[in-house]
Amino acid sequence: MNGHHSRTRSYLALTAVFAGVFVAADDQTVVVTVLPQIMLDLKLTVTELDHTSWIITGYLLGYVAAMPFIGRFSDIWGHRNTFIGSLLLFMLGSVGVALASDINWLIGLRVFQALGAGALVPIAIAIVGDLFPTDRRGTPLGLVGASAEAGGVIGPLWGGIIVKYLAWQWVFWLNIPLCVIIIILTLVLLPKNPRHTARMDYIGGALITISLAALTLGLARIDELDALMAVWLAVALIALALFILRQRTAQDPLFPRAMFRIRAFVAANVSHLLIGGALIIGMVTIPLMANTLLGETPLGGGLMLLRMTAAIPFGAVLGGIACQRIDYRAPAMLGLLLAALGFWLMSGWGLDIADPWLTVHLATAGFGFGLLIAPIALAATNSVGDDVRGAAAALITTMRVVGMTLGVAALTAWGTGRFDTLVAGIGAPFALPGETAQQAQARIAEVQQHLAEAGLTLFSDFFVVATVLCLLALLPTAFMAWRGIDGNDS
Repeated sequence: MNGHHSRTRSYLALTAVFAGVFVAADDQTVVVTVLPQIMLDLKLTVTELDHTSWIITGYLLGYVAAMPFIGRFSDIWGHRNTFIGSLLLFMLGSVGVALASDINWLIGLRVFQALGAGALVPIAIAIVGDLFPTDRRGTPLGLVGASAEAGGVIGPLWGGIIVKYLAWQWVFWLNIPLCVIIIILTLVLLPKNPRHTARMDYIGGALITISLAALTLGLARIDELDALMAVWLAVALIALALFILRQRTAQDPLFPRAMFRIRAFVAANVSHLLIGGALIIGMVTIPLMANTLLGETPLGGGLMLLRMTAAIPFGAVLGGIACQRIDYRAPAMLGLLLAALGFWLMSGWGLDIADPWLTVHLATAGFGFGLLIAPIALAATNSVGDDVRGAAAALITTMRVVGMTLGVAALTAWGTGRFDTLVAGIGAPFALPGETAQQAQARIAEVQQHLAEAGLTLFSDFFVVATVLCLLALLPTAFMAWRGIDGNDS
């Protein structure tokens, strides 16, 4: 009875954590539907459209750059303290964004806002380890993953509702009362966790932050292929090389060296990198295909993607429950096989794809991705000591975002070249001199048919690549067995 009471109290304590993760994830996607209002309000012209993408990219930049640094910081300063500190950073950023009257200020403040938001998921994973014994962490980790995914799914809808009745600034003003409630709940419900004595490696933290930020900035320019892109990528590589050197020489490195000698930890990180690449291919390709080939509106494309993303939280919860009963490689591998199957079925789509098969294929992939969340987090955090759980959770979360960043860059670079090859020699979709109206109409219809086929081939190729990435991830996932304290694999 005591154990049951203690478990109920632990879940109650996690409600504040789930809420914090949900709000931060919501803010990652909420701007998608409020961008037109922001552009109008800040008097941005069509020539400044490239700025608007930085409202999203800037958030991603802050989100990924802060994770490794704050993850390790939370082990030393305390997970609960760092969670509250991150929420305060997020609130300050939200106030700044709501008050911004200049696009550059707004982008800078989105980066600042994301520094707080990016820390919440890895700290939440670490807090689960503080509250639950090793064999009881699956379900709460699944719920953390479900909260993050649900926030991302609800974001665009929430933004749409806000701008229908209020100004876009209210998307950010409403974060303040929500975060105040979450902080009060955290202080009341969440017990303090022990701090671990270690020196914070600020130099290592700065180097990995610079490397991740420069990588994101460089890959964001992949379609330009200019000198600035080369500079950013060079900075990323140099900072990474210096970080690795620092890791080898520092007395208390940002990521303790022993972590990288643990097979399960390394395997989970490699697997998550590949999963991030596959996931972003789906999230970019599905709405793009809906808008360009299937004749859907942007809203229609979003609703099509929702069929996949809405299935992720359900998979996350079930994957977490499964991890408490069976070897967690089983739900992870099943998840990868389902995601691969979903993408393989999508690669066979024609222009006539419709429900119910459209929903079945998308939900299969989404559910598969959901099943993976808890097993990957468990493999990374259960295999390391309590004193580095925050750092381990931060690295595993960062690897997925890096995989997504690399995936988008590869998609953009390879996709452009592939499409040019597919449409070479097709001809122009307008009347040529000397053609009768009938000839022109017939030829234009033929050209449009060829263009549609080329687009279909390209999107099919994207889905095949995502399938291959999911299947490749099966190999590292097979090595995710955790050797417990008693020396037995579990």
